[in-house]
Amino acid sequence: MEFGKVDIPTEVYLDFLSETVPIHWDNHAYLMVFIWLVLVPICIIVIRFGKPEPTEKGIQTKIGMFNPLWWWFSVHKYGLYVAVILSIFAGGIAYTVSQGFSGSLHAYFGTATLVLGVLQMASSWFRGRHGGKYYYTATHGKVETYWGDHYNFTTRRRLFEAYHKTAGYVACFCAMGAVGSGLMQFPIPNLAIGIFILMAIYVVVWMVLQYMGKCHDGYRAVHGYGLEHPYNKMREKL
Repeated sequence: MEFGKVDIPTEVYLDFLSETVPIHWDNHAYLMVFIWLVLVPICIIVIRFGKPEPTEKGIQTKIGMFNPLWWWFSVHKYGLYVAVILSIFAGGIAYTVSQGFSGSLHAYFGTATLVLGVLQMASSWFRGRHGGKYYYTATHGKVETYWGDHYNFTTRRRLFEAYHKTAGYVACFCAMGAVGSGLMQFPIPNLAIGIFILMAIYVVVWMVLQYMGKCHDGYRAVHGYGLEHPYNKMREKL
């Protein structure tokens, strides 16, 4: 088999069903486009532009899925969890009906996207302790209770952010490659047109939110804008 070329099967015999079933590649395409070009971009836009405007003491209440002050974080975190889980499901079906790795360009891009997506989810478990001078776990006047990987911006936190943000954009690039190569392999004209319209909407939304100044610094939004906070002190001239 030549690199990037593959014969697309229209049906497959599944041993565990003991029968031949038709393959609906359009359903796979619609689901993956929804995951990576609708759900994932929304989660990215929310984390970038949904953070509240920095205040003196930041957000003092506990991080929680149902805490409205942390809605932007919850949408990003749990939305991407859903995206990765759905991707594994959709990718697993594709591998099953293809009888393994097809070797097409789409398969390479798709596999890279799935791997990076799983690693993104796993990397979030290593972001470290939150901490904060005004966070609910802190005791006024006891500096040792302020400590946190995020608050003190430790090496662990720096590594997490450097990887998580960079790998996230690379995953999106691979997803675009998977969608593009997939549509070249199995054309769905209406879906392609919809994707172009969707991309145009994202560009406009991103520009408008950026123009409105909604891209607030995450550390200042969460911990407060005062220079008594470690990472703010490090950036006092910025």
